[in-house]
Amino acid sequence: MSELTDEIRRRRTFAIVSHPDAGKTTLTEKLLLFGGAIHVAGAVKSNKIKKTATSDWMEIEKQRGISVATSVMGFEYDGYKINILDTPGHRDFAEDTYRTLTAVDSVIIVVDTAKGVEAQTRKLMEVCRMRKTPVMIFVNKMDREGKDPFDLLDELEQELQISVRPLSWPIDRGVKFKGVYNIYEKKLDLYTPSKQKITESIAFKDVSNPELEKYIGTDLAGQLRADLELIEGVYPEFDVNTYLKGDAAPVFFGSALNNFGVKELLDCFVHIAPSPRPVTAEEREVNPEDAFAGFIFKIHANMDPNHRSCIAFLKICSGKFERNTNYKHVRFNKMMKFSSTTAFMAQKKETVDEAFAGDIVGLPDTGNFKIGDTLTSGEELHFKGLPSFSPEMFKYIENADPMKAKQLNKGIDQLMDEGVAQLFINQYNGRKIIGTVGQLQFEVIQYRLLHEYGAQCKWEPIGLYKACWIESDSPEALDNFKKRKYQYIAKDKQDRDVFLADSNYVLQMAQQDFPDIRFHFSSEF
Repeated sequence: MSELTDEIRRRRTFAIVSHPDAGKTTLTEKLLLFGGAIHVAGAVKSNKIKKTATSDWMEIEKQRGISVATSVMGFEYDGYKINILDTPGHRDFAEDTYRTLTAVDSVIIVVDTAKGVEAQTRKLMEVCRMRKTPVMIFVNKMDREGKDPFDLLDELEQELQISVRPLSWPIDRGVKFKGVYNIYEKKLDLYTPSKQKITESIAFKDVSNPELEKYIGTDLAGQLRADLELIEGVYPEFDVNTYLKGDAAPVFFGSALNNFGVKELLDCFVHIAPSPRPVTAEEREVNPEDAFAGFIFKIHANMDPNHRSCIAFLKICSGKFERNTNYKHVRFNKMMKFSSTTAFMAQKKETVDEAFAGDIVGLPDTGNFKIGDTLTSGEELHFKGLPSFSPEMFKYIENADPMKAKQLNKGIDQLMDEGVAQLFINQYNGRKIIGTVGQLQFEVIQYRLLHEYGAQCKWEPIGLYKACWIESDSPEALDNFKKRKYQYIAKDKQDRDVFLADSNYVLQMAQQDFPDIRFHFSSEF
């Protein structure tokens, strides 16, 4: 086998997704701890050391305690190269998460044992189902009171529409939580609450062995045997191929905050999770071993607040990427080379000379990239599936400081390229309208414009119901529509026509009255 095949096979690129507060960032951090990528968890909140979670580094995230941008982290573990993408759980940032899911080969879903499956998790699971992405589930916070594990498994199957198979099983829960039995490796893991230490585990092949009582007592031993028998009876044998096809999800139990059950998840994950898989481009299916190709799935302005720099995140789909080599920017049809390519450990960056299919590298961006752009070693390829969705909230953005108009325009431009929100320019009065999927994005935009660009903006209300992209095969029909609805026509950043409907009724009437016009609710058409 070639070096390329070896390198690709040891890559594991995945996203951690969940509802806010299920413990996703904590889990990410514990995984980094095992990879030796960080040495002290951000959960250390003593007065002397003020640390926040490694993957939440934007100022506003530290203040709010939520993740608003996807972070990328890579580390080595047990001979594997692992790339984690930590995604925002908050629904106002769902779009960033959907795009991230296009750049990973598998997903770990974190579920809070007390709350079970929540709305946001369901929506993300739909995206995984559409793309047939393999999923693993980590049931977190077992050291707190929560639902009965069997009820939880039923809920997971029902709500996420996927069959599940427990690979570890909790021994009691809440304050009486004793640990888990690792079905996958046939071991007993006993729980000692500690945020820094890793739990002891005992090889325990045969649960009918009376030794079990010594560790967990008579009642729990009996209960565990009964539970395991029930699991064997009810759930099919775990089969790696059903998992890889996206039809079954292995389930692990633990407590990320107390470092419990995380290593078991990681050990099983590196063995069964897929290495980079073929990606479908418009032209053909791209195999990981083909010549270099990759796409930009995210653009982030100001990763370093002292330098106004944008970084474009490139997901490598195939081949090997080398620094200072000429690659083709397909949309511009020109060759470009990159001397400072970076790999990430949250915002700590290091320059990399080479990267392989499955890796994610950062390229300095001076306005060359848009989300969805393709770089290749020469071939014309276009990767699909990076949609922008029709926004649901709208406001006029106005300049609050006439001296800073230039800064404001630059800031809006960069933040929109980043995919934070969408910009529409009303063709009737030339005003700028920002469309988002949630209220919180307006606050983030205002905050970042002020702190990163020194520009002050103010918001003005506008009563809109939906923005949809319009097109038609007949130029006259399109022209006629734009004349009739001239007050409601805008252009987006790519200069495409957008119809701004101020109510559901208006939108339905427009769809009825203008049969030659096609109305799209996602920018990918």
